[in-house]
Amino acid sequence: MKTSNISLGENVVIDPSTTINNVKIADHVKIAKFCSIYGSETHQLEIGKRSYIGMFSILNGYRKKLRIGESVSIAQNVNIMTDSGPNASEEMQKIFPVTEDEVSVGDHSWIGANVVIMPGVHLGKFCVVAANSFVNKSFPDYSMIGGNPAKLIKKLPQPDEI
Repeated sequence: MKTSNISLGENVVIDPSTTINNVKIADHVKIAKFCSIYGSETHQLEIGKRSYIGMFSILNGYRKKLRIGESVSIAQNVNIMTDSGPNASEEMQKIFPVTEDEVSVGDHSWIGANVVIMPGVHLGKFCVVAANSFVNKSFPDYSMIGGNPAKLIKKLPQPDEI
């Protein structure tokens, strides 16, 4: 495991194959194999307590703030990024400008396998993102979303409605 500038809570489990830096990880977080999780000295990435990050996931909080809430479940091969295309040529950036913006995933949310979450996305609490979705806009609390691009599938019931 390669680490730098990290703050770990209690009972944190990180697979040795994972690379992390500039990250604040709360209590009881589990991070699986071969993940890359990084913030920067000016934008420390935060992972809330009791959250899980699945194998082969990339959490890129280098350019802007990235916050994962409490009790969030992120499946395998998820890519959450605060900047897009930093290695694109200047010519390509004229066609597809690089974007940079904060990203947050609300408490108790589930992110399915192979999901991509783009810069500027804010997911509310209790959101569910279907596998293989491309999320390029924000959604409020209790949203079930999916697709490419992701759209609202339905509003989930709140606890007092069940």
